[in-house]
Amino acid sequence: MNSLEPITELIESEVPDDVSIARVTYEGPELIVYTDTPRKFAENDHLIRQLANEVKKRITVRPAPGTQTDPSTAKPVILDLLPEEAGVTNLGFYPATGEVLIEAEKPGLVIGRRASTLREISQKVGWTPEVFRTPPMESSTVANVRNFLLQERDERREFLEGVGERIHRERTHETEWVRVTTLGCCREVGRASFILSTPETRILVDCGDKPGAEGEVPYLQAPEANPIAALDAVVLTHAHLDHSALLPLLFKYGYDGPVYLTQPTRDLMGLLQLDYLDVAAKEGRTPPYGSEMVREELRHTITVDYGDVTDIAPDVKLTFANAGHVLGSAVTHFHIGDGFHNVVFSGDIHYEDTRLFNGASNDFPRAETLVMESTYGGRDDYQTDQRDSEEKLFELISETHEAGGKVVIPAFAVGRSQELMLVLEEAMSEGAIPTMPVYLDGMIREATAIHTAYPHFLRDELRQRILHEDDNPFLAEQFQQVDGGHDMRERIARDGEQCVILSTSGMVTGGPIMSWLELLGGEPENALMFVGYQAQGTLGRRIQSGRREIPFESRGRRNNELTLRLSVASVSGFSGHADRAGLEEFVRTMSPRPERILCVHGDESSTDQLSSGLYQDLHVRTHAPRNLETYRFD
Repeated sequence: MNSLEPITELIESEVPDDVSIARVTYEGPELIVYTDTPRKFAENDHLIRQLANEVKKRITVRPAPGTQTDPSTAKPVILDLLPEEAGVTNLGFYPATGEVLIEAEKPGLVIGRRASTLREISQKVGWTPEVFRTPPMESSTVANVRNFLLQERDERREFLEGVGERIHRERTHETEWVRVTTLGCCREVGRASFILSTPETRILVDCGDKPGAEGEVPYLQAPEANPIAALDAVVLTHAHLDHSALLPLLFKYGYDGPVYLTQPTRDLMGLLQLDYLDVAAKEGRTPPYGSEMVREELRHTITVDYGDVTDIAPDVKLTFANAGHVLGSAVTHFHIGDGFHNVVFSGDIHYEDTRLFNGASNDFPRAETLVMESTYGGRDDYQTDQRDSEEKLFELISETHEAGGKVVIPAFAVGRSQELMLVLEEAMSEGAIPTMPVYLDGMIREATAIHTAYPHFLRDELRQRILHEDDNPFLAEQFQQVDGGHDMRERIARDGEQCVILSTSGMVTGGPIMSWLELLGGEPENALMFVGYQAQGTLGRRIQSGRREIPFESRGRRNNELTLRLSVASVSGFSGHADRAGLEEFVRTMSPRPERILCVHGDESSTDQLSSGLYQDLHVRTHAPRNLETYRFD
């Protein structure tokens, strides 16, 4: 019997006689019910919830083609139902799926109390509304990703139905074991990648590059990863390139399955990967894939919200929880078999609240095995309290301002830049530092615009400020985009105005930060301030460690070396990673506490010391794996 037949029969037996079921299908993990009577469904707001409880699936109801009001008639009816202050910016009708997509500045006013306005729209016109937020800062990435996925809607529906069939296929194997194979990021930072496998299923978790080490990629040639085309799923914990950069390569190798991630991770991933290709081209390197593979990857994405339990294979359920690291980052929980084993991948985490995010979540129904990041896992890796760090930063900025200099801060476009923007905006508004321009160079403004599109992923207080107090700190007037290329950088460098410059790349591995070093590095009144992790092998780490003669390529220079005379300082406390105390506390307070921990994503001393410390303090079995090791859990 087809797996949908019993579900269809159950749904048909539960709905009232005046409700007609045209078709039931899976689209990825979601159950879609097409109906010839969409208005009747909308009138009974308890019916969908009742059916979802019966079939134990999330259900979306859509009108069967031809049952909706004509779009030209439906549009004014919908707009009349919506309050003007909702700020509707776009309305699109998609007859193949029976959906009307509504983009608005204030989606909550479109949705209404307990989704009452959405139900009213369905009752009046028969279309199923889906609501998106219009970013308060214009974002080409958000617009391009949304438009691309809308254009591909019919093709994606066919893809999703195929994924649904694979997820809900009949099991052919008993769940007798679970294995985790390390393809990268063991005793090193970067090229995060793992295979999670059962007798039934193989899932790839992350697929990143290694900062400052061209050519060091995950061991995708390992037997456990092959054939890549036959993987059941790919799961991405967050968008940073050391976790996502090489994911499009999978599609070059024939993978045609789903990529599970959060909505913000999807948009940021596309932004960072396209920049990755652009930087490679500018540096004369041949990238491992082209932009068409990024589009192919986006076409295969399935977004999952925090807390939603989602079937991704016949024997695996996925749940994301907030990781507190960057926008959309997720601690990833896999429930395997019928309670056989539970594996949690921390991804990158920040355990304490920051200005930008709530701290990482560590509360799960069950968790036998934890794969744990160890970036700051060394016994001496204790970061300064953020408030103390901010005061040190303010002192350094004020000193540089008084000396007539400019402050250059290498910053990751995603995460640290937005955290610093919040810190600087508040400091200037309260007089802790002089008010001055803050220039955003590289992808920082675009990444910030993506943050404004997803305020529900931000810290509670910041979300309240943006959504309900109409006070968006990212729109402060001192933030100015460097959009004139090198000419604008030269003008900023030449004028006598003090300023702060936030520039990518965060580890000084290329990008506009190199221009700022050339333009400002020779003047002792200027300052270079590191606020983020500098991986081994990167130029940032060498400068941080005291090197002042650095390799430099420039057409206008007679030699390939640059002498830095500006002051150099490091301010800890702004990292998106938990320090040693935060990592220990994440495990200590984890509910339930895992039985086994694999310490990964840190250099050799960090993984060894964190593994040893957790074993001694918490009496948990711990390991510091090497790459290409496999751990079996029975």
